[in-house]
Amino acid sequence: MTVKLLLVRHAIAVPPGTPGIADEERPLTKRGRRRFRKAARGLARIVPPPELLLTSPLRRALETAEIAAGAWGKVTPTTEPLLAGGQVAAVIAPVVARDENGLVALVGHEPGISELLAHLVGAVAARLPFKKGGAALVAMDDAASGRGRLVWFLPPRVLRQLGGN
Repeated sequence: MTVKLLLVRHAIAVPPGTPGIADEERPLTKRGRRRFRKAARGLARIVPPPELLLTSPLRRALETAEIAAGAWGKVTPTTEPLLAGGQVAAVIAPVVARDENGLVALVGHEPGISELLAHLVGAVAARLPFKKGGAALVAMDDAASGRGRLVWFLPPRVLRQLGGN
């Protein structure tokens, strides 16, 4: 059984501390949406649609997940509150316990998403930082171990190049 985890950091959002916008309500910027639409097309070219797309309920992550879902088609994001609170590792246990092969995508935030990647691949560093809109694919041949192997780790620039026009 091989479970593949696609980890995605949300795209460019309105900066923290923007007057009149609470942190959990920070939307993607126009530039962030435009750039991630192209990156999501790149993701859809190299990764099949996930069986499960979990996202933080914070607006910037949810908007990112919706753009990715649109690029794949026939995928609906499911909010997972643990992805908002930096408790990304707590989300993994039920995901990897699934008795099936397949792909699960997670859309989250820094530093939680990069800490999760470092943990999954057994990196010495405490985290492997993601750029906004970046993604990584981890294959977990023995999901019960909680460890996997890094298949790729791509910045958004590369994903946009893969997405073409």
